[in-house]
Amino acid sequence: MSQARTGPVVGVLAGAGIVVSLMQTLVVPLIPDLPNLLHTSAANASWAITATLLAGAVATPVLGRLGDMYGKRRILLVSLTLLVVGSLICGFSDALAPMVVGRALQGVGAGVIPLGISIMRDELPPQKLGSSMALMSSSLGIGGAFGLPLSAVIAQHASWHALFWISAGLGALVAAAVVALVPESPVRSGGRFDIVGAIGLTAGLVALLLAISKGSDWGWGSSGTLGMLAAAVIVLPVWGWWELRTEQPLVDLRTSARRQVLMTNLASVVVGFAMYAMSLVSPQLLQMPTATGYGLGQSMVAAGLWMAPAGLVMMLVSPFSAKLSKAKGPKVSLLVGAVIIAAGYLAALGLMGHAWGVLVFSCLISGGIAFAYAAMPALIMGAVPVAETAAANGLNTLMRSIGTSSSSAVIGVVLAHMTVDFHGHALPSESGFRTAFMIGAGAAVAAALVTLAIPGIRRAKAAAGQAEPQDGAPLTVVEGAGAK
Repeated sequence: MSQARTGPVVGVLAGAGIVVSLMQTLVVPLIPDLPNLLHTSAANASWAITATLLAGAVATPVLGRLGDMYGKRRILLVSLTLLVVGSLICGFSDALAPMVVGRALQGVGAGVIPLGISIMRDELPPQKLGSSMALMSSSLGIGGAFGLPLSAVIAQHASWHALFWISAGLGALVAAAVVALVPESPVRSGGRFDIVGAIGLTAGLVALLLAISKGSDWGWGSSGTLGMLAAAVIVLPVWGWWELRTEQPLVDLRTSARRQVLMTNLASVVVGFAMYAMSLVSPQLLQMPTATGYGLGQSMVAAGLWMAPAGLVMMLVSPFSAKLSKAKGPKVSLLVGAVIIAAGYLAALGLMGHAWGVLVFSCLISGGIAFAYAAMPALIMGAVPVAETAAANGLNTLMRSIGTSSSSAVIGVVLAHMTVDFHGHALPSESGFRTAFMIGAGAAVAAALVTLAIPGIRRAKAAAGQAEPQDGAPLTVVEGAGAK
């Protein structure tokens, strides 16, 4: 691809990632009002959030495999089209059932990010690949950070349906830009689609994520939660057995078990946990009444504006992560990111008493997330065959989703059980917020320890995207600094 076309392609793909990630925070300002808006109970209304999570988790590995087989650009357009359709359904809905269907279709758009990263690997010149992948990977956090204040302003000053009409318009605009500017990748794996594997993975993931995300509503010891966990424990190993024995699996578990891929995916889980903890805790702290003695008394719109610079920080930091990966290897970038995230959470313990303090530590944490997220695709693609990049990146994105789901469950339990009475209402206590920050720091430390177990790359430039494995072989790795 010519240098002149590189910029527009990267811009369109990163824009698509940002639009998709906006869907995560699109309905956050509506959460207190959703039961009334949809004429249902609070427990039922929460399915408007859960549906997006489940659909995104299931779609990313499936769409990644389809992209490797039939064309990444083609499947990326399918994802964007379903996002637009889902947004339109929500935009014209006032009832729970169509809202859940629409939100699930919006969640399918999550496949755009791993597909976009894989298109970059196939199409961009080596000198542009590292920084472009870093921006695309970080778009997941960028869109989520910008989405909160944007959706709060729109929901406050216009019909709540406008949120979905705007998301439909953005999705259609990005899809048109993809058609006009993004070439189809010539790299195809071919073969037959593993339908049994797709059904098994879907069943296992839905059971696992339902138990995690709905456990606090159903009760952690309830028959529903325990039944879902039991189903996941049974289905996922059987699915793994099938994948190891089928000729053309949905997910190549042997490749996924390579130490570099496995450890990177484990790091993705805990980094995703740490990222979402900030998204859950900071807005609540900002909006807590000042009369509690620790709340900051901000409106939803103001809280979103205090959080918005974190998205800008991610955008600005991601190129520095690419440069560090090029010079020292993506393992170093991931480790630096985890350390910065931990430092940000520890700083939060002393800064949580001021709105500007929330701005400072949220930007610090977001900077660390940018370093970490930007490094992950380089680590994954340095260890998988070229024809499997979309599926491998889809699995990595799934690992982040499992981390965010687990974070929602754990932090939700902490804030729900560590409370104070405020005029007859139970509100999260100051110690609850501090505990949540410590948990976030602990997750970041865990990410750093996992990162240390990732093999070092002999040629840092290759790991940052400047060389590819030949004939499906992984890059040569070494332990630590010495050749092996």
